[in-house]
Amino acid sequence: MSTADPLLLLRNSLAVSKPPQLTTTLNPDEAVANTTQSFAEASHLYFSYPSPQCLPLTAPTRFTSTTPDTVQVDLRSIYFAWVQKDVTVSDYIASAQELNGQLPDGQKIRNLVFVERIELMTWLEGASDESEYIKPVEGAPGTDTAAAKAAEIAGGAGVPVQPGTGATTTQQVGGRTVRVVDSRLQAIYNGERKTADHNSVLRGIKPTDFSHVRKHAELFLGRRGAKGAPSARPGQSASKAIAARPIPPAKPVQSNVNSKRSDPIIMLSPSASSLLRMSNIKSFLDQGVFVPPDHPALSSQMTPNILHVTRTLPSLSPKPFRFILVDSPDQFKPEYWSRVVAVFTTGQTWQFKSYKWREPQQLFENVLGVYVGEKGLPLATEIKGWGSAVRKFEVERWDERAHGAGVDMDQRANRRWRDRETVEELWRSIENNMKSKGDWNR
Repeated sequence: MSTADPLLLLRNSLAVSKPPQLTTTLNPDEAVANTTQSFAEASHLYFSYPSPQCLPLTAPTRFTSTTPDTVQVDLRSIYFAWVQKDVTVSDYIASAQELNGQLPDGQKIRNLVFVERIELMTWLEGASDESEYIKPVEGAPGTDTAAAKAAEIAGGAGVPVQPGTGATTTQQVGGRTVRVVDSRLQAIYNGERKTADHNSVLRGIKPTDFSHVRKHAELFLGRRGAKGAPSARPGQSASKAIAARPIPPAKPVQSNVNSKRSDPIIMLSPSASSLLRMSNIKSFLDQGVFVPPDHPALSSQMTPNILHVTRTLPSLSPKPFRFILVDSPDQFKPEYWSRVVAVFTTGQTWQFKSYKWREPQQLFENVLGVYVGEKGLPLATEIKGWGSAVRKFEVERWDERAHGAGVDMDQRANRRWRDRETVEELWRSIENNMKSKGDWNR
């Protein structure tokens, strides 16, 4: 029986695009002929890389789940979570419950919570080299020594220099070449403190538009704004002046250039698997830089219900359009649907249940469909079935070390220059679609 670590074996196989296969035999020579797609029928997981071998699905791994109790998660649950990585939480739970009904006692699927799934996917994809849920390999060389040296550093003893060695060396770990930093150099790295420029310290990572504050202040300062905004008369409070101001109702878009133009609406997907959500869509459409929607430093931690993006569409009007971004039509009035110009989707039809057009074919006859996926990943089957009704776009895979919070904003924009190309192409599609409708022309 192989003593290979199941987690490392799975991670290395995915890194070289040779994922394992479910099989009903423990013999590697017969595994290919006995492969299956059913987790209930399979008994082993067949790995072809780096050498053919079969591991039992009941084998425990180093991944530890703490909900509701602390246990080592078996290989079947780990591989099942990987296969279900692109589905929603509710679909994942439903699939796990259905599979557990077919499995005998003692082989049930461990239902990982959302945070545990994210940590597992991040580690398996190679985006992170450590996780609080993954125990280190027992007996790994240098583990106790590194802990002892760390204690000496904390106590002021320092770290001795190993004579005859360079700053870095390489070792073979799990079939991969890993760079090992010299202990003294690593101690220096550990003592470093990240610095920030005045833009990130004083102004944050995103520019803030305070024009609405100026417009609101004009009412209290007694000034007459544009188009005859009322001011407070002598003896009348500012609050009464505001209350006396009539609120014009929203009007549908007219072809007459002299009529007031309503703001076009872009619908986002509320799915947790969507690459673009309310937390990162503004930086993508405004600045042309993609950041992960759940990034702790670069994405918005307070998800708003509505956002605004200003964009000039030269073929339609010299005056910039203000686009409204929402991920739910809960506050929609019936006439708002005539202002929807694009719908972002991940291929999940449950997104359209509360839409005016619930069927995808009918929806994308009236509205432009937009799908944004990660480069190198296969396209969802539903998206393929919708054909040219949905425009497909791709973004480069996120690399935290090259694009993360420790990287200067200008450097991040330069390294992700392909995002700008994708955004410009996306805006051209929206502009052409609005132009073809005729209601948004000059």
